[in-house]
Amino acid sequence: MQPRAFAVVYLFMKLRRPLVCLCFVASSAVAQIQVELKFPRLQYIAYEPVVANLVITNLAGRDVDLRDAGGQSWFGFEVTGSEDRSIAPISNPGTEPLSIGVGKRVTRKINLTPLFGVHDFGTYRVRAHIYFADLNKFFYSQTKVFEVADARPIWQKTVGVPEGGGASGNVRTYSLMTNRFPDHTSLYVRVEDKDSGIVYATYSLGQLIAFDEPQTEFDRSNQLHVLYCAAPRAWSYAQVGLNGELLSRASFAETKTRPRLVHSEDGLVKISGGMMEAPVTQATRETAPKLSARPPGAPKEN
Repeated sequence: MQPRAFAVVYLFMKLRRPLVCLCFVASSAVAQIQVELKFPRLQYIAYEPVVANLVITNLAGRDVDLRDAGGQSWFGFEVTGSEDRSIAPISNPGTEPLSIGVGKRVTRKINLTPLFGVHDFGTYRVRAHIYFADLNKFFYSQTKVFEVADARPIWQKTVGVPEGGGASGNVRTYSLMTNRFPDHTSLYVRVEDKDSGIVYATYSLGQLIAFDEPQTEFDRSNQLHVLYCAAPRAWSYAQVGLNGELLSRASFAETKTRPRLVHSEDGLVKISGGMMEAPVTQATRETAPKLSARPPGAPKEN
């Protein structure tokens, strides 16, 4: 190689080295916190909890503390509706600091329904972001999509709130609806006060065989009891409170007789016929927050 050519190559390599180092530093900074956003399914019905799974992975090579700083929350969401219309948050989820060990991954479940107005029919796009105060930098997830669709109403009844219940004189409207998914049909319950526009809860009771209409009864406290066919010769029972609480549930097998709801002399509702497979238990599901409720606290770790 000629001396002049060698000098040109040497100068080029010397100039190129800082650029390579600069690119390495930039990609290291970008990779310090990895953010993933996941939804368990694509389709929801109006006012149903839309629970996002936020997965945060610490790739910084050291422990990190995520915290609010300078008026900026350490995590948040960007939500857009139809025609790329930005949807502003209607409440703050609360952002307690979070420490993540080196190389660790943390998953948080966050219900978007009380935080954003995502109950209208249509398609929504969501992107999560994490603010790392130590670097004064945001890290973003990929954009995920979900759809809010209509459900088919099959039954509805309005009842009064008994005296002594704290809201006596008010009314509640119970609705049962069905929604068809690719591989099954789900039975939904909704509890609302139509006069005030408050929806207390909307959620799925489970899988339903479509050709069997659910049985419904009210007890003396105007709590709703529902018995429905969940599979061939298999029945599910649920008791729903005036504020949408899932109070108890049970499973029954059809024998020589089908299970059915009956009123007892003391005003309670019982199940006659069939054979109990899983006993009536206190439900562990908490009441879904109504839209006018106080914002929930920081999302719980999964």
